[in-house]
Amino acid sequence: MRKRLRKKKRMGEFQELGFSVTFRFSKDLSIEESNKLNDDFIGKAIEQNGLVCGGGSTDNEWEVFVTLDEPRGSTTEQHRHAVENWLSNDSRITEYEVGPLVDAWYGHDI
Repeated sequence: MRKRLRKKKRMGEFQELGFSVTFRFSKDLSIEESNKLNDDFIGKAIEQNGLVCGGGSTDNEWEVFVTLDEPRGSTTEQHRHAVENWLSNDSRITEYEVGPLVDAWYGHDI
């Protein structure tokens, strides 16, 4: 495949990586505390590390996919560890899982 097409399809050397994050928090948190936790997660674990995420939540669980906040680029193991460290150090989080780096466009493990 030609370089121009690889770039357009984000394949080969133009592959972009991301990772999934799932976490649960106590059902005992008030709405205000829950909103504060969500704001803290996005502000401190995601945005401060140059990342963006998309996904959704239920009453006490978030499931998101994280990518780099740039038009082209990949998350790294350092990004994964930064998010994982934030989750592990927040006492409001009861359990979490940070997935491996995967192709953000095609979903294949690297």
